[in-house]
Amino acid sequence: MTTSGGLRTTWQRRLSAHWLGLLLPLIAVGMLGLFNIIALFAALLVSLAVALALFAPAESARLVPFALLGYAVGGLLRLHSLVWLEAPSFTFGVLHVGIAGNMGTADKDAMWLLLEVAASLVGSVWLLVLTGGPGCGAVRTAIAQLRGTDGQPRTVPALLLLPAILLWEELISEQLWFNGQAPAQVTAVLLIVVAVALVIALPRAAVTLAVVAIAVFGLFGALIAGQQLLAPGPHPIAESAETLFYGAVALNNGTTAMLAGVQGVAFLVFAGVLAPRLRTWGADAELATRARALEHRVDRLTKTRVDASEVAIAELRRIERDLHDGAQARLVAVGMSLRAAEQLMPTSPDAALALVAEARETSSRALADLRDLVRGIYPPVLADRGLADAVRALALDTPLPVDVDVVVPEEPQMPVAAAVYFGIAEAITNAVVHAGATAVQVQVAYAGDIVRALVTDDGHGGADPSLGTGLAGVERRLAAFDGILAVSSPVGGPTIVAIEVPCVLSSAKTSSS
Repeated sequence: MTTSGGLRTTWQRRLSAHWLGLLLPLIAVGMLGLFNIIALFAALLVSLAVALALFAPAESARLVPFALLGYAVGGLLRLHSLVWLEAPSFTFGVLHVGIAGNMGTADKDAMWLLLEVAASLVGSVWLLVLTGGPGCGAVRTAIAQLRGTDGQPRTVPALLLLPAILLWEELISEQLWFNGQAPAQVTAVLLIVVAVALVIALPRAAVTLAVVAIAVFGLFGALIAGQQLLAPGPHPIAESAETLFYGAVALNNGTTAMLAGVQGVAFLVFAGVLAPRLRTWGADAELATRARALEHRVDRLTKTRVDASEVAIAELRRIERDLHDGAQARLVAVGMSLRAAEQLMPTSPDAALALVAEARETSSRALADLRDLVRGIYPPVLADRGLADAVRALALDTPLPVDVDVVVPEEPQMPVAAAVYFGIAEAITNAVVHAGATAVQVQVAYAGDIVRALVTDDGHGGADPSLGTGLAGVERRLAAFDGILAVSSPVGGPTIVAIEVPCVLSSAKTSSS
């Protein structure tokens, strides 16, 4: 019973988190009234939508914007194709659209249908941004560019060309899609393809064409209204053989012509607002690119700062642990031995001398522990002689032949040099302990304000930084300096560990001896 209640609670929680998915069955039902769908297919369509909404609410919510977009496009296609469809009427949302008299002329219901279609199109875009579906990033960026929000400069997005082209296609769709001639329909497809290509490849041309298209479209609507004002009465367009659709109205009488004029003025104003932005579009686009790069940079710095803090805390804990378990314990033992020797000196000199000798040996081991601890922070040879000699000393201490080639004209800063050194040391250790290598090559060079190190071994390969703590720790240490670590280790070898750290070189250090 508890399990059933838990499942019910989980199911309800998923539905409440993705409630937009419940709109999918409603859109599916709307499709039934939009098209003449056979009963079996209709039942399958609605059943599939209900199943997705109940058992996959997250996926259903992501599908809703695209389903609503398809629903709106379907309404437009159905309105334009009433001439050659068998059924002269259909249902779109709450509206029943029918054609009376000449089937090539849309009646007054067409205007209300276009308004519903416009609302559905706007709703699909809003839901796309809300649900975070595929493509929402581009839409959100375009809206931010239009409004000048979210760190984006107030400019003209290239994506605006697509709705501008769709407005013109709606205006001349009777001549493109529904005239029964294949060349015209191919032209319409090419128009869409060219628009998409311009948005992707030539954004400057796309934004210019978008503003011009919106301005001309608005001027067309204003001219329609002006003609109606100058010559009241039946509009010439209403008497034509073809129905003309302008924005959200069907031009079939004088009233709709005036409504087209209102829309035209709105489009002209919109184009007038966008036109001045074309002069600074290049600078604004560059500013937007820099803003995005800066945002990524801040995100990376935030992450590396956290990583650096964690690495520093872990290093302090290691030092504290090594001091407590090593040198501190031995120094305490030295003090206890000397105290005992002091007590035994009057009565048993030989035993006291033995304790003094033991204390001297323990102090030597404590000194060795301290040296090892300091070497773990900064190897003495690295601090005294620089990165090149430190890598060569590391190679001499390795029980494998290590070929070292270091070409660094000047010395990197000590924190960077230490990060590179420990990265090389970890790669060599892995080659000896895990890879079964017989030879290692180390190359260190400096070019373009970047220190690059390559460690190559001939072992059996298969190294993966995500499966261990050594290379992962090196990667986090390098990230604090904007450095990177890349590993190429196919099964069978060879393994190549690449390290890159940006830095500015200082004067090379030399030994004091």
